[in-house]
Amino acid sequence: MSRILVVDDEDDIRNLVVRYAEHDGHETVEAKNGQEAVILCAEQNFDLIIMDVMMPVMDGFEACAEIRKSKDIPFLMLSAKGTERDKLQGFETGVDDYVVKPFSPRELMARINVIISRHKAQKNGEAAAVPMLEFGGLKIDTLGHSVSVDGISLDLTAKEYDILLYLSQNRGAALTRDQIMDAVWGENYYGDSRTVDWQIKLLRGKLASCRDYIVTLRGVGYKFEVK
Repeated sequence: MSRILVVDDEDDIRNLVVRYAEHDGHETVEAKNGQEAVILCAEQNFDLIIMDVMMPVMDGFEACAEIRKSKDIPFLMLSAKGTERDKLQGFETGVDDYVVKPFSPRELMARINVIISRHKAQKNGEAAAVPMLEFGGLKIDTLGHSVSVDGISLDLTAKEYDILLYLSQNRGAALTRDQIMDAVWGENYYGDSRTVDWQIKLLRGKLASCRDYIVTLRGVGYKFEVK
């Protein structure tokens, strides 16, 4: 059984998500705004947080950033704000997935279960890797789950790290967006393949002098190449 924190100021939305989550065997806790969520996370542990964006007192983005300072919990952002800018802001905050309202409850549960399963697998060390990967000025410490460029540590989100690790472990291979999504989000992920583009755009921005290691293959996807 997994514990899920459902954060939304709309009672109907919370009740709907809770009903489906508990039907799937999950335990749920509810919060009506971001501030309540921050307080609950300081007192309890959760396997996933479903977070609305537009809420009183403290919005979802602020709450997510605050919780991530002390807890490694995957987030699924649930919002009526569905522009590319909104989604990019969510991914910059470190969310694992972004679902736009109105949504299909069954699809939402499928995404939730994929995120929880993948996060638990990573925690249990099932994603085995070489302890240290080095490419020019880029160093990926798989044991410490950290990345540096030219000796400077990078502040990557979990998804940015996972994408970089997957690309680098398949150096020189042409990888489609679907392949990247299956490897990073799971084969049952229902999201848009553009999510990969948004995440790689953010990742490149952080890689500085090593940004060109991620090569765009038009009409195909991406590959990791160090010249």
